Amino acid sequence: MQRIVIKVGSHVLTENSAVAKIRMLALVQLIAELKEDKYEVILVSSGAVAAGFTQLPIDRNSVANRQALAAIGQPLLLKMYQEKFAKFDLLCSQVLLSADVFESDKHVVHAKVAIDTLLENNVVPIINENDTVSIEELVFGDNDRLSAHVAYHFDAELLVILSDIDAFYDKDPHKYKDAKQRAVVTAISDEELNEEHTPNNEFATGGIVTKLQSADFLMKHGRAMFLASGFDLSDARSFLLNGKHAGGTLFTQYQ
Repeated sequence: MQRIVIKVGSHVLTENSAVAKIRMLALVQLIAELKEDKYEVILVSSGAVAAGFTQLPIDRNSVANRQALAAIGQPLLLKMYQEKFAKFDLLCSQVLLSADVFESDKHVVHAKVAIDTLLENNVVPIINENDTVSIEELVFGDNDRLSAHVAYHFDAELLVILSDIDAFYDKDPHKYKDAKQRAVVTAISDEELNEEHTPNNEFATGGIVTKLQSADFLMKHGRAMFLASGFDLSDARSFLLNGKHAGGTLFTQYQ
């Protein structure tokens, strides 16, 4: 079976300062379909801070508060996923990682054994940065980069990022009406990799730049990334289940 990582961002999973349960269910249904087809699926999911905010609506601009909200929200988020995966007779699990895991070969091996065992037993691993102690993630939005490292170190062939951004464009589509989607990208410029981060909602901490950095990392390591809308999963479903590249952007290995 082909192993893939799906990463879903905060903007997709939140609506009106709460978890978007309908979109979460659509995501879970897609994962169930993928597992029935030909894939082992690892999910990297944001949303813990948003889930915590539903129980304790405190100022999200404070790093300490965001850490507290993540601690409250992480078990709530997992419970929501458990309930939705149960509709498809699937188990899911929580795996919290910090960046230093990937700095040690020993830690990577131990983490991979756990992930492999979960997948062998038909369980969906749900990975998130350990937000309560990972300050940089909360500030800079490393879940995009985390998902790239998960894909590389845990032997996935493809990272799929489901986002409020439905593709990579030749120019900013919010500013230019004539912006065109780039279907396939094989190289990313230094200028594109160093643009200012542009998160799009109160819970998001990344933007297109962290996605480009993730794609760049994977392409340099012989892997691929597919960027598509998380609001409308038709492009992701078409690409993954039907082999048709109708929309979204495929970042593939440098030529």
